[in-house]
Amino acid sequence: MRLWIPLLAFLMVGCERDEFADLKVFMAQAGQDGQHALEPLPQFKQMEEFHYSPGEYPDPFQPRSMKPSRGATGIQPDLNRQKEYLENFPLDSLRMVGTLQKGGQLYALIKTPDGSINGVKKGNYLGQNYGLVVRITESGVELREMVQDAVGEWTESKAMLALQE
Repeated sequence: MRLWIPLLAFLMVGCERDEFADLKVFMAQAGQDGQHALEPLPQFKQMEEFHYSPGEYPDPFQPRSMKPSRGATGIQPDLNRQKEYLENFPLDSLRMVGTLQKGGQLYALIKTPDGSINGVKKGNYLGQNYGLVVRITESGVELREMVQDAVGEWTESKAMLALQE
């Protein structure tokens, strides 16, 4: 029985394989082809310093205040007026679904995104750009909107809300 133990040990050593032989060969050869020289880093030009003196110009690093201004056009919305319900919605989310005449006054029926229908007449406001209803016809509602540009000046533009079928 004692003879079997050394024989088994000899056989097991003889069957052992080196799983990483190819990796060892690669690692031994990897450093033999020499190292390549690295390119030198590029030289950066020294930039001139620029000192900003704003003078009459606003500081570019401070947010602009969008103060109401009458400016060159002389127009400005009434910012103290109580907003109407349909001014809570963007104009493109409102739909004109019909008209109604009551007491000689023509009303446009406006559907909101939440599905409610509201009547508006000339002089009412709708949309988020201070859209004043200036005319109502069977085919649409004509509005005069006021928007503020980048320098704080108010400008007028016309908008139309057409009847949706």
